Amino acid sequence: MNLARLASEAADRGRPVRAGLIGAGKFGSMFLSQVPTIAGLEVTAIADLDPARARTACAAVGWDESRMASTAYIEDGAALGLRDDVDVVIEATGNPRAGIIHARAAIAGGKHVVMVNVEADVLAGPLLAAEARAAGVVYSMAYGDQPALVSEMVDWARATGFHVTAAGKGTKYLPAYHAVTPDDVWSHYGLTAQEAAAAGMNPQMFNSFLDGTKSAIEMVAIANACGLDVPDNGLGFPPCGVDDLAHVLRPRAVGGQLDRRGMVETVSSLERDGRPVFRDLRWGVYVVLEAPNDYAAACFKQYGLPTDSTGRFASMYKPFHLIGLELSISVLSAALRHEPTGQAREMRGTVASVAKRALKAGEVLDGEGGYTVWGKALPLSRAGAALPIGLAHGVRLTRDIAAGAVLMLDDVDLSGNDAATLYRAAIAG
Repeated sequence: MNLARLASEAADRGRPVRAGLIGAGKFGSMFLSQVPTIAGLEVTAIADLDPARARTACAAVGWDESRMASTAYIEDGAALGLRDDVDVVIEATGNPRAGIIHARAAIAGGKHVVMVNVEADVLAGPLLAAEARAAGVVYSMAYGDQPALVSEMVDWARATGFHVTAAGKGTKYLPAYHAVTPDDVWSHYGLTAQEAAAAGMNPQMFNSFLDGTKSAIEMVAIANACGLDVPDNGLGFPPCGVDDLAHVLRPRAVGGQLDRRGMVETVSSLERDGRPVFRDLRWGVYVVLEAPNDYAAACFKQYGLPTDSTGRFASMYKPFHLIGLELSISVLSAALRHEPTGQAREMRGTVASVAKRALKAGEVLDGEGGYTVWGKALPLSRAGAALPIGLAHGVRLTRDIAAGAVLMLDDVDLSGNDAATLYRAAIAG
């Protein structure tokens, strides 16, 4: 509740928070659009493989010429973290291997890190957070994206004395979506390929939202940050509207659909026959609480909180998330409070790569949202040596894989892959 005041005071002192952005895509552009109206926050440098694209992004979101002229545009994300005019590095590339390299460079350079790149976070988040603590800087999830918003809700629930039964988000899901490829993704969004191309939409990225991979990544990130469990057999994606969250997302032992208390789960905005769910949570996040005593349960009813039939389980939700428009909360919190907006603490789960079709030895995997694999959230205890989706890009298969099979680390050639080495260290604890 004090960030705006703290930032304004920093501006008055002539010491605004100086952010450096790596990756000027949609998330980054949304953040850039807000910067001119936030007292005490400046963007001093932007790193992008195409610096001209970064300049174009700044112009497109309304930056004036003086602001653009005072910002450095470079290609090297790792170099950005070494600049003297940067306090907080925002990693927003979406490339897990690059994200890890950039984060470690920034931490070594004494910079706080806001990790938009959830793909990198689920590969090595706890290790990166530990490196940051040792260096006296902050490693943080990105506020505005669902994992940080859910982490905030979980923290609120625990700080007020409630038991967290479930937490997660909503999405559009049907089982058949796991097999969708970039060739047929746009029909599920009600677009033609030409319309999507004209809007600059990346088919592989949008397919990762549809085929279940992005949901798996985000739920594992939440589990790792909040100490929650990943469902034993992967996300169930139960159809559920906001009025039924407390009924559906409670343990099976009391009539719900969870393996047990303390789980992450994603709810679908579609019934299994394709009909829309009533009052769906497609764009939002939620937490399901359990009253610790009869008195608290009675208060749920008295104050209008939606509950299950027992009155013991209640839900709270936020029907939207604004991704990059809210990112400044993380940047200011890291610099001014020295506090993350969510942070990976332990490896509770991983996102295993599952073959979309029969794959042959020698084929090169194309990663998240592509033609070859989709990502399935699994508890680490069950995933074992499964190949995480973050390592399933640009690597060659060493043997044939059946359609629907989970790939293992030794099914691909990972020689010389530093991210794989870090991942092995993360899962070993």
